[in-house]
This record gives sequence, C-alpha cells and structure tokens, in this order.
Amino acid sequence: MIDRRDVSSWISGPPTEPGHYPGRGLGLPRTGPGSIARPGRRVVALCIDWAACLLISTAFFHGNSSATLGIFAVEQIVLVGTVGYSLGHRALGLKVVRLGGAPAGIPAAILRTVLLCLVIPAVVFDVDQRGLHDKAAKTVLVRL
Repeated sequence: MIDRRDVSSWISGPPTEPGHYPGRGLGLPRTGPGSIARPGRRVVALCIDWAACLLISTAFFHGNSSATLGIFAVEQIVLVGTVGYSLGHRALGLKVVRLGGAPAGIPAAILRTVLLCLVIPAVVFDVDQRGLHDKAAKTVLVRL
C-alpha cells in the first residue's frame, strides 16, 4: 500500500534545508542582479527566441522546422557565446555566465545549446534551478 506521505514528498521536489533558495549553494544572492533567473522569465525568453527564429525560418525557409531549430541553435551559440545572452534573455534582463561570473564563451555555448536543443536536459533541473544543459556547460542563467 502506498503511503500518502511518500507521494507528496516526491511531488514537492527534492528536499531542501530551511532558508534555502535557488542559487544559495552557488554563492548567488536571493534576489536582484546576479540571482538565479526564475522559470517564468526563462520560458518567456525562450518564447521570444523561438518566435524570432520562426520568423526568419518562415521568411527564408517556408517555416521548415529543421531550419527553425538550426537558426535557434546558431542564435544561441553566437549570442550566448559572445555577449552572454540571446534576444529573449536580453529582453528580460537575463545573462548566461560561467560559475564564478566569467563570460560563458563559445565552447560552453556550443555544449549548452546542443543539450538545450535536445529539450530533456533543459527541463530536468536541480534545487538551484539549473538545467542539465547548464550543469554540463558549467553555466548559470542570472538576472542582470
């Protein structure tokens, strides 16, 4: 027989200690500049990026889904790898940095983007709200 407490503990996510907040384990502030970007901002930024890539794909490739994904990947690699943010990130005041605050760089942006395009690594995240794509690239998405 399944105990109700077993199910509720699984649904509530991984256990955290009192006073924990996303980014605490990484030495980041709770709120404000440098704090972990929250899921709502991340999703809106992703939608902005995807919409921009879809517009380009529609204009030049008749909306081909592979072309849209390719344009998205190029946007992420070039923009995140050089300036630290995509169009959506910039619009919402977010930036991708390496742990410690250094710029992400092209190699980390490539790894992060490949995993992001696979989707699953981006939706599996830890108590600090870092997806597997960010963990693998040793990056974190923070507020500006």
